[in-house]
Amino acid sequence: MVTAQFFGFLGTLINIYMMIVFFRIILTWFSGMGQGRVLEILSGITDPYLNWFRRFGIFRVGNLDLSPIVAISVLSLINRIFITLSFHGTISLGIIFAMILQAFWGMVSFLIGFLIVILLLRLIAHLTNRSGYGYFWRIIDTIAQPVLYRINRLILKGRIINYGTSIIISIVILGLIYAALRFLIAILAGMLAGLPI
Repeated sequence: MVTAQFFGFLGTLINIYMMIVFFRIILTWFSGMGQGRVLEILSGITDPYLNWFRRFGIFRVGNLDLSPIVAISVLSLINRIFITLSFHGTISLGIIFAMILQAFWGMVSFLIGFLIVILLLRLIAHLTNRSGYGYFWRIIDTIAQPVLYRINRLILKGRIINYGTSIIISIVILGLIYAALRFLIAILAGMLAGLPI
């Protein structure tokens, strides 16, 4: 009973820290909020953890830094392990592997969903002739263009097609990839969780 409460307490602490890290990530989006004692304290608590993930180049795709998503996912995984231990008192290696797979899927599904939203924004702008040259659209294009290029190269074999059609095809392909991976991950996670070890 004491062990279950202890793991529940650890899970709660991880959950609180995860919310603090998330809040810190949100604050980085607003340049005007870069000063102040509260932000200093917040940075001192969260930045060492976040910086550990930032040093790995594999979490950077062009100008997009995915290391905060990985950092939050790791905290979420640790939180799930502690919560599972608090409820069941024990945990198998198969359940840990299933949780790791689900945490990985959480990152991948977020990324696919994010790319679909970016491509939808680009499609709406294209269809309404609002493809401006402002800062916002440059960011959208910086993210959308590599996706469109790779899908065109891999799936369409480099055929030249209408820009709007290219975006629609890319959205459909990403949606199909999402659905297929979700199905496979659910099956694999169920098989792993059922392992007796």
